[in-house]
Amino acid sequence: MEITLNGQKRDVPDALTVARLLGLLELKPEHVAVERNRDLVVRSRHADTEIAPGDAIEIVTLVGGGGPEPSAEVDGVAAPSLTIGSHTVRSRLFVGTGKYATLELMRDCLEASGADVVTVAVRRERLVDREGRSLLDFLDPKRFTILPNTAGCFNAEESLRTARLGRELLQGLGNPGADWVKLEVLADPRTLLPDPVATLEATKVLVAEGFQVLCYTSDDPIMARRLKEAGAASVMPAGSPIGSGQGVLNPNNIRIILEDLKADDPSYPVIIDAGVGTASDVAFAMELGCDGVLLNTGIAGAADPLRMAHAMRLAIEAGRLAAGAGRIPRKLYASASSPTQGLIGRN
Repeated sequence: MEITLNGQKRDVPDALTVARLLGLLELKPEHVAVERNRDLVVRSRHADTEIAPGDAIEIVTLVGGGGPEPSAEVDGVAAPSLTIGSHTVRSRLFVGTGKYATLELMRDCLEASGADVVTVAVRRERLVDREGRSLLDFLDPKRFTILPNTAGCFNAEESLRTARLGRELLQGLGNPGADWVKLEVLADPRTLLPDPVATLEATKVLVAEGFQVLCYTSDDPIMARRLKEAGAASVMPAGSPIGSGQGVLNPNNIRIILEDLKADDPSYPVIIDAGVGTASDVAFAMELGCDGVLLNTGIAGAADPLRMAHAMRLAIEAGRLAAGAGRIPRKLYASASSPTQGLIGRN
């Protein structure tokens, strides 16, 4: 019989179940999530879900998208953990897994970053892989909490389907990230800016379904308020466009977002997401008072990704310490740091 498998027509044996199909494709059930005619097939139903002629089957897995234990303290100052919904993380640096030249380099950079949360994209399973390797061969789900994202989705329906598939995947892996999602609903492929209306719509649905939603949004304070009111576990304003490396372009709006969202809830997490290019961008975001930074291209696209991963790790710690220390006020004129009393040759 003929079915549509990941968008392509394919002849398969009769009397086929989802479980048998995965076996024929030599796929591990715990590494994939499956839809039949746009309906999620939970893993417990694989064996008794029959496939009929003309069915559309989608099989997705985790791909790169969007270390040593993070320091317990820096120079004797405790590094407090961060709570997002029911999740508590030690490192405030969240890193993506895409754009690396090799999976080995990705693995080493994740370790060097000190992150304990990594983001992954949910994509169609590549049924033919010339090297026969999977991201999951280089990403230990027992070491990292995985944050699935809906990158590449351009409407609310796409993002909802992707989020549900991501949850099914991570439940199969036994990873604690199964109940949260980094929500991205993009407006267009040129700017990769978020669609505010669709993002808010999708947030409300996912929250109602029990997801802890981390929302990618613009630096619009009003939208940030709406997302928090809709139940988002964290609002994640962009520092600048995705992958642009421009850093935090509008610090004043970020300050307003922080002021508004933390006014009656100082622990509410606000995380800079997108546009970070180097370590100073990370430190600046933390000095503004943000609770963390999520980045991918800043490390993966660097001339020396491994060295940059180390730098980003240190920048998170430096920025956090500086924010707590309180900088000196800016002044127009100089102010001598050495005493003027007792200068040689003066009375």
